[in-house]
Amino acid sequence: MSLNTFGQLFRVTTWGESHGPALGAVVDGCPPGIAVSEEALQVWLDRRKPGQSKYTTQRREADAVEILSGVFEGVTTGTPIQLLIRNTDQRSKDYGDIAEKFRPGHADITYWQKYGIRDYRGGGRSSARETAARVAAGGIARAALAALVPELAISGYMVAVGPHGIDRERFDRDEIDRNPFWCPDAEVAHAWAAYLDELRKSGDSVGAIVEVTADGVPPGLGAPVYGKLDTDLAAAMMSINAVKGVEIGEGMAAAALTGSANADEIRMGPNGPVYSSNHAGGILGGISTGQPVVVRFAVKPTSSILTPRRTITKAGAETEIVTKGRHDPCVGIRAVPVGEAMMACVLLDHLLLDRGQTGGARGAIGGA
Repeated sequence: MSLNTFGQLFRVTTWGESHGPALGAVVDGCPPGIAVSEEALQVWLDRRKPGQSKYTTQRREADAVEILSGVFEGVTTGTPIQLLIRNTDQRSKDYGDIAEKFRPGHADITYWQKYGIRDYRGGGRSSARETAARVAAGGIARAALAALVPELAISGYMVAVGPHGIDRERFDRDEIDRNPFWCPDAEVAHAWAAYLDELRKSGDSVGAIVEVTADGVPPGLGAPVYGKLDTDLAAAMMSINAVKGVEIGEGMAAAALTGSANADEIRMGPNGPVYSSNHAGGILGGISTGQPVVVRFAVKPTSSILTPRRTITKAGAETEIVTKGRHDPCVGIRAVPVGEAMMACVLLDHLLLDRGQTGGARGAIGGA
């Protein structure tokens, strides 16, 4: 299996399987002199790890990250950083009944069709467990961004569970860390709890929409045509397990707007351009404007469910399947820290690319 690496200058390679002894990442291209520790990375992994509420899988993993290389005396050396996360709570026996069957909606069938072999224990590389390595790598990216662009802040949150969306009028950023759904709307968070309780008890699952914003992104990141910032952000978010759609800024809704409504008007402020709105999501022509970068992605319902579904076996016989094990009724909940991590990795990569190409030079506006 090839293509396990993403990024151009800041490059991340993930490895390992859901039910193997460990998984992790190799991070290459991180600038030297960045303060990094296992304790600092653990903060981000603790946000993603399973078993923290009844609304996520009850698999109990510490997700304790170990730094094996690339850090000396508390700072990065500029050499490859090896990150290791050991699996400690696998229950592979839960998957014995599906060794010969394909789960509807899961990558089982396509992995088999492509490689002629698959790891049916939790899905192997197609499992959402792989994203723990991305979050660890994202912690490295966050540390580098904090050193290079201290004012940059990344925040992820859920804006919809199934058909139930937040009310933007009640948006409270401080509420995000107060509920198990990373929800900025306290009122709808209570409704989500009741809705997911019902789904969980019935053995079903549901999808979600996650929004990730980055404030303080400097203008000028990204390149026209094939190196667009939004191109790489879309690819990064789409690469997350179970993601089926990505939007930048207004996204699909922009198709229903007129040009006069969609174009973000520009005025001159005391410190440079000021925009009347942010339909573009902070990116124009593939290049950041200096406004908040806004990305949304849709996560499909968890495919491993207790509800019986029709399927086929490897031999081609029609049958029925019920997936045992510990699964998320809404995997979108744990996708929030993953989306934040991917945002951090892409922004750092583009920051390094811009420094390499332009040296940080910028066109003057208003004599500044």
